[in-house]
Amino acid sequence: MADRETSDKRQLTDDGKALEKVHVATLVAHALVLCTVVLPMVVADRYHDLLAIAAACCMVALFALQIVLKRAAESVRNRNLANFLVTRDSREQIQELFAMTDMLQAAETYEDAGAVLMATARRLLPGYGAALFVFNNSRDRLDLARAWDMPEGYRVPEMLSPSNCWALKRGKPHINSPAVGTLCCAHHPSEIATVEMPMMACGQLHGLLIIAHPDTQDAYEDILEIRRLGRALADSMSLALSNIALREKLRTQSLRDPLTGLYNRRYMEDALERFVSLGSRTGASTAVVMLDLDNFKKLNDEHGHAKGDAVLRDVAAQIVGCLRPTDVVCRYGGEELVAILPDCSLEDAMDKAEILRQRIESLSASHECAISASLGIATIPETATSATDIVPIADAALYAAKKAGKNCVISAEKRAGREAPRLATIKSRQN
Repeated sequence: MADRETSDKRQLTDDGKALEKVHVATLVAHALVLCTVVLPMVVADRYHDLLAIAAACCMVALFALQIVLKRAAESVRNRNLANFLVTRDSREQIQELFAMTDMLQAAETYEDAGAVLMATARRLLPGYGAALFVFNNSRDRLDLARAWDMPEGYRVPEMLSPSNCWALKRGKPHINSPAVGTLCCAHHPSEIATVEMPMMACGQLHGLLIIAHPDTQDAYEDILEIRRLGRALADSMSLALSNIALREKLRTQSLRDPLTGLYNRRYMEDALERFVSLGSRTGASTAVVMLDLDNFKKLNDEHGHAKGDAVLRDVAAQIVGCLRPTDVVCRYGGEELVAILPDCSLEDAMDKAEILRQRIESLSASHECAISASLGIATIPETATSATDIVPIADAALYAAKKAGKNCVISAEKRAGREAPRLATIKSRQN
């Protein structure tokens, strides 16, 4: 880059020198022509005075022409230099944007992308403050991801509503400048001029970039000039936000069931191994509650699969709302769900399962159809010895609950000493 700038400067200097040589050569040619015309006439005395006056006028005209040409050459050289500086700045900006895009490809989180944006914006827009907002998971608001160098008097909100932002409503850059009376967003609280850039990629909004002018006076024109550069920053950042959101979605889908939002079976197996290992070191019990909705096929046949999906989602919500944040709820398959309760004894698991059964049964009124569930419980070390056998033991207890008439809670039989667990029914709580 430095070699190219040196070459461009040398080219400008050579062009200026060449232009000056052309002007000098032109003056010399004019002088020679003048001498060629005037000297033969000087021989005659009668034309001496007239020729002297003509020669003087020509010399004055030539000097005037020389001055005009010199100023024109300087003007051309200054214009070329100004164009060179503009081109150089544009080239540097493009190189910075390319470097930013390259860095954003390695960004794995919104924090990484915000750090790259901040570093680039500080180099391209020194003195300007900026704030980055990103949509939350439900896409009903934008949360502040990062803010830097904001001018004094501008309070950056922690969140924004899309309905209060003209840039997001229109999907175009919007300037807030109260000093010149522009239409300002509802979330703009100060007299500082800002330009807001919506970040769109793949036809979807992903965030908002706000660039604030450091001064309150004569800021509108400056904001207009940086709007193009701000748009380039927002476009590069929007692609990064889209990629991060896509990776997060794929990661979530690999761990969660898309219908209920619960963890999937693979995650359940990993979590169960982890909780059992932790419980073996601390001596705490680990409980597994296996749940199956009663007569679910009949519900789908009579009311349709849309109703069945709605029931599954509501059942999942009831289970998650009833359990602790440390508990793990998974969709084991079809209408069968599994809850892993770390640090929970068999008796406590029975009490919790009964609450779950009642809450699931209470959904019958809202869905206007019969909804119930059968639950089987197994725990380590009371009824099982390892993560390998606890799920089959809980499944056997669930099968016993189905045979007992459904809509009940049944646990596996406690082990006697170190003997292998027996899958007999010892408790039943029926409605």
